[in-house]
Amino acid sequence: MRTFDIVIVGAGHAGAQAAIALRQRKFEGTIALIGDEPDLPYERPPLSKEYLSQDKPFERILLRPATFWAEKQVEIISSTRIVTVDAAAHRVTSATGEMIGYGTLIWATGGSPRRLTCAGHDLAGVHAVRTRADVDRLMGELPATTRVVVIGGGYIGLEAAAVLTKLGKQVTLLEALPRVLARVAGEPLSRFYEAEHRAHGVDVRLETQVECIVGEGGRVTGVRLADGEVVPGEMVIVGIGIIPAVEPLLAAGATGGNGVAVDALCHTSLPDVFAIGDCALHESAFAAGASIRLESVQNANDQAATVAKALTGVEEPYAAVPWFWSNQYDLKLQTVGLSTGHDRAVLRGDLATRSFSLVYLKDGRVIALDCVNATKDYVQGRALVAGGATIAPERLADAAVPLKEMAA
Repeated sequence: MRTFDIVIVGAGHAGAQAAIALRQRKFEGTIALIGDEPDLPYERPPLSKEYLSQDKPFERILLRPATFWAEKQVEIISSTRIVTVDAAAHRVTSATGEMIGYGTLIWATGGSPRRLTCAGHDLAGVHAVRTRADVDRLMGELPATTRVVVIGGGYIGLEAAAVLTKLGKQVTLLEALPRVLARVAGEPLSRFYEAEHRAHGVDVRLETQVECIVGEGGRVTGVRLADGEVVPGEMVIVGIGIIPAVEPLLAAGATGGNGVAVDALCHTSLPDVFAIGDCALHESAFAAGASIRLESVQNANDQAATVAKALTGVEEPYAAVPWFWSNQYDLKLQTVGLSTGHDRAVLRGDLATRSFSLVYLKDGRVIALDCVNATKDYVQGRALVAGGATIAPERLADAAVPLKEMAA
């Protein structure tokens, strides 16, 4: 059995950044980075954007070249899925039975796409967008595809719809809720994006329930709705969220459920085991102290830094301001903070100009901003969110006044 000082399970943003940060902080022990994909660690957000649109080849989304990992003496163990954790013995076991010992374990496995459970969910031509292999399979089928049905009006679904429309496909987007982005944004932003997608030719259908996927000869031909209508499509993309990949930790006795619970330093309840990234359930001051999971590059990188510091003698609780982004058509959406629970949304600018911001308030305090083609607001608004600034809505609405002048 091989043993390493630190074993990192999960080779996405969080896991890779943990290894990078440890070496940056002069950690000299042995590090193993275990991933279940055959590839070197790579960026995930471009999968539904520049990689799918073929604007960026895979080599350009690698987090680091192969030479980096060799130089930093990080052993990458690819195509390996860890299925059990023995916290008492300090070892993990792979699906093939290989045991790997650890001094400290960092769990950074992210999650797997939530699948449909209806009839036809396993037909050829039904895709998720989570890994390079997912997108490669999807792209391989595009030449024979005219019509695409996207199920889910979150960021992944909207980004995929935008790219596929740009590639000349006829796209129908189905959302079960009354608006897109309903869980993460205010209604004005939802309506803006619905209108943008429709203007680009996407058939956006809201409050639409899927009954099943239909097909012929084992391949999808369409999606049957609850009202009996069949929406035709040679391809279906399912973007309805992820399920955090934490079963081995929970089976080993870690506290959790929708993710694995961690403290302010990203410790789990198991000895010498940390968890970071999409799978880590943590209390957030930006969610009024609620325990949440954040599916973002920012969260992955910042939690990785927190653990790297803790393992090199600096205990600095995780308290980073959340931020996100989404590219759709020529629109750059940048979000800072969490708008969940807001009681007022203030519009800065004019929706018609396609450059504006929504400022979210709760009990009079700024808790988040959604900025569309408005980078200055995004950059300057961070201080307002971090400080929980109290600013009159009328002043926030005045786009002629820079937000940095309101931070004082």
